Amino acid sequence: MTSKEHARLQAFVKGHVQGVGFRWWTRARALELGLSGWACNLEDGRVEVVAEGPRAACEQLLALLPAGPGRVDFVAERWGEVRGETGFGER
Repeated sequence: MTSKEHARLQAFVKGHVQGVGFRWWTRARALELGLSGWACNLEDGRVEVVAEGPRAACEQLLALLPAGPGRVDFVAERWGEVRGETGFGER
C-alpha cells in the first residue's frame, strides 16, 4: 500500500481522555489532515477514533493522539478497509 492509498484507522485511546475535550481536539486534527470519520466515548472510559483517508494522514493522526488533552496512557490501533466515512464527527 502506498502513502497515497486510502486506509481506515481504528484507534482505542486509554487514559484520562473523557471530559477533557479529547474528541473535539481529535476532530480538529483529523479535519486539518483531510480525514473523515468520528471519535466516540466508550463506556469503559476509552475514546474510539475511526479515521479514513490517505494512509499517511491516518498515520499522522495516530502519531498525534498521545499529545491530546488529558492523559493518554496507551493507544491501540487496528487497520482495515475503507468504508466510505464522510465528514468527521463526535459521537
